[in-house]
Amino acid sequence: MSTRLFVKASIFAGFIIISFQAFAADLNQRQSELKSIQAQISAQQNDLKNTSKQREKLIALLKKDEQAIAKAAQKVTESKASLQQINKQLAELDKQQIELNKRKTGQQQTLSKQLSSAYLAGNHDYSKMLLNQQTPSTIERMLAYYQYLNNARIKAITELKHTSEQLEKIQQQQLTKQQELNAVMINQQQQAKQLTNEQEQRQKTLTQIQRTLSDKGAQLEQLQIEEASLKHIVDQAVIAAKSNPSMNGLANLRGKLKWPTKGKVSARFGSTRSGKITWNGTILNAPEGQNIKAVAAGKVIYSDWLRGFGMLMVVDHGEGYMSLYGHAQTLFKEAGDTVKDGESIALVGRSGGQTEPSLYFEIRHKGQAVDPAKYCR
Repeated sequence: MSTRLFVKASIFAGFIIISFQAFAADLNQRQSELKSIQAQISAQQNDLKNTSKQREKLIALLKKDEQAIAKAAQKVTESKASLQQINKQLAELDKQQIELNKRKTGQQQTLSKQLSSAYLAGNHDYSKMLLNQQTPSTIERMLAYYQYLNNARIKAITELKHTSEQLEKIQQQQLTKQQELNAVMINQQQQAKQLTNEQEQRQKTLTQIQRTLSDKGAQLEQLQIEEASLKHIVDQAVIAAKSNPSMNGLANLRGKLKWPTKGKVSARFGSTRSGKITWNGTILNAPEGQNIKAVAAGKVIYSDWLRGFGMLMVVDHGEGYMSLYGHAQTLFKEAGDTVKDGESIALVGRSGGQTEPSLYFEIRHKGQAVDPAKYCR
């Protein structure tokens, strides 16, 4: 009996040992799997953090790229304006030169006739008149005539000399302007090359950013951050606008404003942007470098780069109304400047990470976005 019990006990103990070993192996396996999963989770979390950090660095780099483009584009625009001004001045100088040459030719002909007259009258000089014993009245009349001829010749010579000096001055101005024109053209070529280099650099940065935004969650997060950035700017602008009560707002201009640039509408106010996020403004596709004009007179309250909107300008029109112009290539006005109705304030661009040139345009009233199509025609 005792032997049987011993055998049973041995079998049970062996079963327990085998079960324990199996359990321990399974536990080790599960622990190992858990550690592996934890390591993966940790790695993924680190990846997300790294990706987020890299994205922030890339956006900061994009900001620098687009600000450099804005600066280069502004210089190119200034060079174009200088070229137009110099060409206009050269055209005016050419016109003056033609006029002076005509005048000089006329003066030379007049002087030539006077000299011929003097030569023909040379036989009646003063000494001959005296020797010929002419009457005093005749001598006096002839002297007056000679004096008139002399004065006329002196006047003609003086005028011719003055015209010649003017011509010489004009020719010197033309030469100076031509040299200035050549220098501006060389400078413009260098600035255009710089602009191209900056745009290529920006494209590389933008490509890297798009790789970090491959999933919709990241894109949505990015849009939310951009919306928050704009809201912060608008809130500040609303506070600043309270100190400008003298402007009349846009209420009376509803349906009468012109769009700030000519282009094709690619996104309308209220349409879906991503997920539940909708457009607060209108996107107008337009050629890069095309002028953007203020829809109404006002005061610039923001003019700088803003995440997601690139080079952005906000104009206060009074009575709680403001207009916003984003994705610009460059901005011509700074915060504090006043703008006139229809004045060029920026150029169409791709800033804010856009792949195609466009203008993002908003109208806000008391901080709330309203449909620009109800104000512009």
